[in-house]
Amino acid sequence: MRHVTIAAAAYPLDWLDDWSAYEAKARAWVEQAARDGADLLVFPEYGAMELASLGGAAVAADLDAALQEVARHRPAMEALFAALAQAHELYILAPSGPVIAGATRLNRASLFGPGGLIGHQDKAIMTRFEREDWDVAGGAGLTLFETAIGKIGVVICYDSEFPLLSRALAEAGAEILLAPSCTDTLAGYSRVRIGAMARALENQCVTVQAPTVGDAAWCPAVDENRGAAGIYGPPDRGWPETGVIAQGTLDRPGWVLATVDLDLVALSRADGAVLLFAHWPEQAERAARVEIAAERPREG
Repeated sequence: MRHVTIAAAAYPLDWLDDWSAYEAKARAWVEQAARDGADLLVFPEYGAMELASLGGAAVAADLDAALQEVARHRPAMEALFAALAQAHELYILAPSGPVIAGATRLNRASLFGPGGLIGHQDKAIMTRFEREDWDVAGGAGLTLFETAIGKIGVVICYDSEFPLLSRALAEAGAEILLAPSCTDTLAGYSRVRIGAMARALENQCVTVQAPTVGDAAWCPAVDENRGAAGIYGPPDRGWPETGVIAQGTLDRPGWVLATVDLDLVALSRADGAVLLFAHWPEQAERAARVEIAAERPREG
């Protein structure tokens, strides 16, 4: 059996007076999960936006200036999480945040392991806010992370609602799909949660949602945050019948942990009660032939 203990963060965004305050917070969160026995830690989408506070109130309150400030601190943030992953010999999907590549702004999450940086995933499909108000662009493609604890894909927030992204990662071998999220309404949180559960169902794998929670009125980009951390699997033999492996309390900060057996992923895909992963290609032929049956008007 290949057991992996996953910790999903429901993460509050705090005002930080200086870099040392951020370093202390990140260290405390990682140390808590490590004490609880976690192998893989998942932080949320735009969890890095609390770094905007380091520029002061005026910077944090301005959409463009806040993005620039967070991007400026990214090298230091990555060095911090690389050191924490190495020190505790575990894997961390660090908080995602903006990066600036030439004239392009991206939303990037980086994965670290005991050996340092493994790689990064840029969010692929932008929400209306990212497109229309923040000028953040979609990334170029997807990355499968092959690690000692399993094969991991990342579908950041809105990306988890688009089945073909997760399907491509699952076909490449992904056993765990990480869905860090940042949503300002219960409806938004629900969309990502439902997406994550659906991706676990159709790909017969483990999915993990890690949201931001609480208010951060000082930063309009992330001023309201709703959600609960969750770890999901396919409702099949060997898994919880509800598909819910672990679920946190709505809007309550903290870690949600669960230990999963990744051998069950291969077993479900090969010999589950249903075989959604194997039967996926059968959709294409049927979907290509859509007929229209129109109701005939009544006579007389």
